[in-house]
Amino acid sequence: MTQDQVFNQPLGGNEMPRFSGPSTMMRLPSQDNVEGLDACFVGIGLDVGTSHRSGTRFGPRQIRAESAMIRPYNMKTRISPFDWIQVADIGDVPINTFDLKKSVAIIEQFYDGITEHAVAPFTLGGDHTIVLPIIRALAKKHGPLGIIHVDAHADVNDAMFGEKIAHGTPFRRMVEEKIIEPNKVIQIGLRATGYADHDFDWPREQGFRVVQAEDIWYQSLAPLMAEVREQMGDHPVYISFDIDSFDPAYAPGTGTAEPGGLTSHQGLEIVRGCYGLNLIGGDLVEVSPPYDQSGNTAMLGANILYEMLCAFADKYR
Repeated sequence: MTQDQVFNQPLGGNEMPRFSGPSTMMRLPSQDNVEGLDACFVGIGLDVGTSHRSGTRFGPRQIRAESAMIRPYNMKTRISPFDWIQVADIGDVPINTFDLKKSVAIIEQFYDGITEHAVAPFTLGGDHTIVLPIIRALAKKHGPLGIIHVDAHADVNDAMFGEKIAHGTPFRRMVEEKIIEPNKVIQIGLRATGYADHDFDWPREQGFRVVQAEDIWYQSLAPLMAEVREQMGDHPVYISFDIDSFDPAYAPGTGTAEPGGLTSHQGLEIVRGCYGLNLIGGDLVEVSPPYDQSGNTAMLGANILYEMLCAFADKYR
């Protein structure tokens, strides 16, 4: 940061009531491109890839609405990312509402444009299908990526209803396409029921580290994240955070809720444990506002995205 550099700041609550002002992430300035940015927020309102309850097409809008209460300074980690990096909300990807495969191609092309610049995208989902085209685009620039995948489900199905692309298949496709580094992938929060051992053993066989939720009940995740930092080293790392990783008590507004999930403070520990990593972006997916009557699910999702931005900005201070 230079003395004459001016960074975008979220609109403060004493300048405009938090229920008013721009409908952007954290009421940041908006722009229609990534020129001059270090990081951006971008929405993908997609739910064509869901297999149960839909509604994630409304996720980006609701996450932005609930983000209005987030203040710029992180009281725990003592960073205000907006004092160190240039950030804006660049709006939403114009997906095809009726065609999942076309939408996946549109998303990849959109993120190809982002990767032409040195910008880290933080994405408001949308169902988890979106991570596949995002990683396809980012891997063209960075090579096979390390992934911190936080989820109730492994998302390694070979197919769903005969389709190779859906919200339950992206991490198998990534392995097949060699766009991730399997020994630098960790899946945290997998749990509940499945069809067979293979549901969670297949990623282990590829080299993923799988941390089931039952194995971390009642525990701080700070020690786990210390191990993750050692595992990742300086490798480019992406965080993909499915809101259903949380117990439904914390995040009921999602399409495939599972009991016995992470607590909200465990989720914060995971992202705060990413300080020092070579983060290149992240996403928060599967918020379904029709099932989120209190707004708590979207509020938690907005805070997780803010924490990702703080972790990314840490290397600039």
